[in-house]
Amino acid sequence: MKSNSYMIEKRCLVTGATSGIGKVTARDLAEQGASVVIVGRNQEKSKRTVEQIQQETGNAQVEYLLADLSIQEDIRHLAEKYTDRYDRLDILINNAGAIFFSRKETREGFEITFALNHLGYFLLTNLLLDLLRRSAPARIINVSSEAHRGASINFDDLQFEEKYSPMRVYGQSKLANILFTYELHRRLDNENLTVNALHPGFVASNFGRNAGVLGKIMMPILHLFARSPKRGAQTSIYLASSPEVEGISGKYFIDKQPATSSEESYDLQIAARLWKISEELTGLDAA
Repeated sequence: MKSNSYMIEKRCLVTGATSGIGKVTARDLAEQGASVVIVGRNQEKSKRTVEQIQQETGNAQVEYLLADLSIQEDIRHLAEKYTDRYDRLDILINNAGAIFFSRKETREGFEITFALNHLGYFLLTNLLLDLLRRSAPARIINVSSEAHRGASINFDDLQFEEKYSPMRVYGQSKLANILFTYELHRRLDNENLTVNALHPGFVASNFGRNAGVLGKIMMPILHLFARSPKRGAQTSIYLASSPEVEGISGKYFIDKQPATSSEESYDLQIAARLWKISEELTGLDAA
């Protein structure tokens, strides 16, 4: 185990952690000595992932909770289970995300990309915010993407009921991640909590494999040009565990370095409007 004194006794929650960069991130944090809770949809896969991380790191303090993070009811149950079971949360990594090549709706009636990639981050973070505050100093890390560049928030049709375009929908959700990050930073108002977003790079993982026939054809080809999950996870791990970013908040990172995001991502009016709509869509009186 490569222990890190900063991570000893830290408790981390990592979503989308049964594969790809989420799994690598969870494993690395466990190896550094943190207590890690992973979130997955499938019980058997989540159990196998926990056992594998425990065996590889020698850290028994790795557990799992189940939730489909595109479903708000599941997210509420997840937050409730977490707060019932654990008395602190030092690091929240919102990592779960996907792209869908055809339009789908959740059973709650939301377009699934928007529901999973944005509303999932927004709702889970806000439900856990009081616990994060009580655990401060604490960190919130939102996995976004360079796909946000050139995207805009389509307020006239947020859920793309007309003219569905996979990349436009995905780009909008990743822009929403950054707008959410910056707006939450402003609302925290110098509390001892940090929130940052990051671009992991295009990663060879299971991302896109749930995107239908076209996704199954295209993704193996695109993966020839992708970085490994290990490399893609490095900025998430850095933001979670490095003393170098203690107190740094409201930033967008690429390859462990602060970067400038798109012009639209800094628009205060767009961020405030998206926040208000997100509150309405989740039934949440947020921070």
